[in-house]
Amino acid sequence: MKTIRRRRKAAKTDYKARLALLKSEKPRLVIRKTNRYIVVQLVESDIAQDKVIASANSKELLAKSWPKESEGSLKSLPAAYLTGYLLVKKIKSIPKAVVLDMGMQRNVHGGRIFAALNGAVDAGLKIAHSKESFPAKERLNANKKIKIDEIKEKL
Repeated sequence: MKTIRRRRKAAKTDYKARLALLKSEKPRLVIRKTNRYIVVQLVESDIAQDKVIASANSKELLAKSWPKESEGSLKSLPAAYLTGYLLVKKIKSIPKAVVLDMGMQRNVHGGRIFAALNGAVDAGLKIAHSKESFPAKERLNANKKIKIDEIKEKL
């Protein structure tokens, strides 16, 4: 009988998917959702050690003209889009090719994971993607209080 690894049992790591990502030898765009925020990181792997090149958290949007009355919506679709955009703007030298790492998150087209990916692609990151998986522009601009274009200019 095969012993299940601890992180797999806790539903934290898919080792088969991680091995495929590591074999590509490309930096990874890691997107994670928490209960309150969206976290986006650019990670390089070197001999079983991960090194974070750049990181952005949706909490940082509060200092970048995110409306104070919308402070509770830092895990929304517009927040995910702007967090992905913010990460790429923080990077000094953009890698040539990057691989998406969603972890154990479900692959929901038009969701927050793909909104963060959409923001990263719009900011200039080269990553394999499909336009159909991105959320519609109407959904990104659905909240009238949050003006995405105005916030993007200040990033």
